[in-house]
Amino acid sequence: VQAPAAIAFSPPTARASARGPRALGGRLSAIDRLLTQGVLCLSLDLRSIIGDWDFEPDQLQARVIRGDDGLDKIQMRIDLGVIQLEMDGRPDGDKPHGFESLLDYLEARASKPGAEPFQLDAETSAHLMREGLQYYHRYLAAFHLDLHEIVVRDTERNLRLFAFVCEHAAGEREKLEFDQYRPYVLMMRTRSRAALALESGEIAEALERIDDGIAAIRAFLAEYHQDGREQDCSELRFLRRYRREVERDRKQGPLERLEEQLTLSIKLEQYEEAARLRDLIKKLRGADSAGSSAP
Repeated sequence: VQAPAAIAFSPPTARASARGPRALGGRLSAIDRLLTQGVLCLSLDLRSIIGDWDFEPDQLQARVIRGDDGLDKIQMRIDLGVIQLEMDGRPDGDKPHGFESLLDYLEARASKPGAEPFQLDAETSAHLMREGLQYYHRYLAAFHLDLHEIVVRDTERNLRLFAFVCEHAAGEREKLEFDQYRPYVLMMRTRSRAALALESGEIAEALERIDDGIAAIRAFLAEYHQDGREQDCSELRFLRRYRREVERDRKQGPLERLEEQLTLSIKLEQYEEAARLRDLIKKLRGADSAGSSAP
């Protein structure tokens, strides 16, 4: 399947980009003229956007902003700039052939009645990989922002991508170019599923979601005849450790959990949160004392 000619996948050539905005077409040139004449109060300089948002190389930096269209966007700070992602649909806002994504378009083509089986060629696979990377950036930023519904949605979308490629790949190598990431995506989906359950106080459900994720990764290893290498799978090790932590928290009472949160807040110098937690601990201890002295 060749990538549809109507979809502009490739960025401007390096030669055109190097000449600046005026090289990219009449539309930007017209904007430049209006800016020069003082008609528009608009700047193409990114310093006005990221000037007070310093880049931290050892941290994932993300925020939610309100776009000019009135819709929320996710921004990720990167060295020398910023990535902006739509909250819904394809992260870059494109709609290939009117579909949410190239994957949706190809799935629709493949599922048409009477459609002939096809194989993905290298060019189309590359487009799908780049598109999947957009969703990866968004769910990673969303996880950092505790937007776990978005993480679950986008990880499930990329798992669907892997399944589609496995069905239509030309060979095993092409299949593995995508499917090698399945354990990581399963782990991220599991973490957010469990986090949503924990936010609702459903510890048993969180443990069940973690168990589901562990089982899915083990099934992946078995599918590729790697059953004996479970200890080498970092995603599997992480989820097992995460399960032990959740199980430990279930055995703790509310007082012990608050005290742990207080210790962490002090360590992170979140003093307002620490004061709030101290008040909660005092109230809880007072309620316990009143209950124990009752006849």
